[in-house]
Amino acid sequence: MPPTRAPGGSHALFPGTFDPPTLGHLDLVRRALELFERVTVAVAVHPTKQALFDVEERLELLRAVTKGLGQVQVARIDGLLVEGARAIGANVIVRGVRSGTDFDYEVTMARANRVLLPTVDTVLLVPDTRLTHITGTLTRQVASMGGDVTEFVPPEVAEALRRRFPKSKP
Repeated sequence: MPPTRAPGGSHALFPGTFDPPTLGHLDLVRRALELFERVTVAVAVHPTKQALFDVEERLELLRAVTKGLGQVQVARIDGLLVEGARAIGANVIVRGVRSGTDFDYEVTMARANRVLLPTVDTVLLVPDTRLTHITGTLTRQVASMGGDVTEFVPPEVAEALRRRFPKSKP
């Protein structure tokens, strides 16, 4: 039985660094669209993280890979996630969990976010098993060492990685 969408103008915020956007991220966006009327994919700017792609590049990559998915918007969030959710009118935060470690971290964050903004809840989604191993870190490492990342990222992202790391394979 397919999932039922949440009623009442549901708007989910799916935040992350997306450095780079992966097939796992795209899987979660598609699945969130099955549950919520609108999804905003947001590049969360973290001042202490050193990114491979700058914020504008990640926003453009996300726009390219979510084009045609329906009610998906792409945005940038600076500062507290709950303030970003409030600013765009999201009533749900969507996060992906691949492992028990991810789960423990995300539950802690969900509790903190609920204290900061009680009107927004967090939904944790488990990625497709074929995509669970994919991380931005793994993708960057494989690309930087000349490996083929086409099984990890959408074609637009693979091309951006090839430009960044010319010795990487198609």
